[in-house]
Amino acid sequence: MKVSIITVVYNGASFIQDCIKSILNQTYPDIEYIIIDGQSTDGTVEIVQSYGTKIAHFISEPDKGLYDAMNKGIGLATGEVIGLLNADDFYRHNRVIENMVATFERTGSDAVYGDMLYVDRNDPQKLKRYWRSGWYHDNAFLWGWMPGHLSFFAKRLLYEKHGAFRLDMKSAADYELMLRFIHKNKARLAYMDEVTIVMRAGGISNSSLKNRLRANREDQTAWQLNNLKPYFFTFWLKPLRKLKQYISKPPELPD
Repeated sequence: MKVSIITVVYNGASFIQDCIKSILNQTYPDIEYIIIDGQSTDGTVEIVQSYGTKIAHFISEPDKGLYDAMNKGIGLATGEVIGLLNADDFYRHNRVIENMVATFERTGSDAVYGDMLYVDRNDPQKLKRYWRSGWYHDNAFLWGWMPGHLSFFAKRLLYEKHGAFRLDMKSAADYELMLRFIHKNKARLAYMDEVTIVMRAGGISNSSLKNRLRANREDQTAWQLNNLKPYFFTFWLKPLRKLKQYISKPPELPD
């Protein structure tokens, strides 16, 4: 099973090497690594180019934002499975892709997801938040559930069948895509009960109350665009679920 991993970056010279190394050090042998750069000017391009043919596809050109760049990567991907890993982030250990592929093969699922850690931007040893996605059940989205986006690996067939990211959704484009794949079109899911992704803190939708309220409105739009009917409390349960993530302790990494 070939796996395509897409990294989107713009002026990410400070952390891009950690991201690249976490992918190149994976034990799984069949990885197609794609990097889409928004025409960086801080040395990012030179860092990526230094890895030569270890990067299967590298594009550096202007884009219309994060999700436009992700769509470019999805369009280039030839793997059976597609995963996304932003330039600030990295895999928690070198067996993440191996474990993910094994989960696909064992369950026959359309998508596999896991857990995520948020850490201090400059000190990855300082934990900020632990996102335990937990097991999926029918209609979980109605109760404010969603998996961590970067822990979400999907068959390329899902993108071909149901489309990629909607650029009009702004910060909620990842939520809308998973709502469309999982809740609307009933993609078969499997859960990897382990931390797969480490993210440096600083997400757009959570950076202020104003942005959180805007994200809430965009979540409502996601349901409307898909002709889906939520419960009246759905949009408030989603942020409330995050409160537990700030006090939960993640499991230790196995030896």
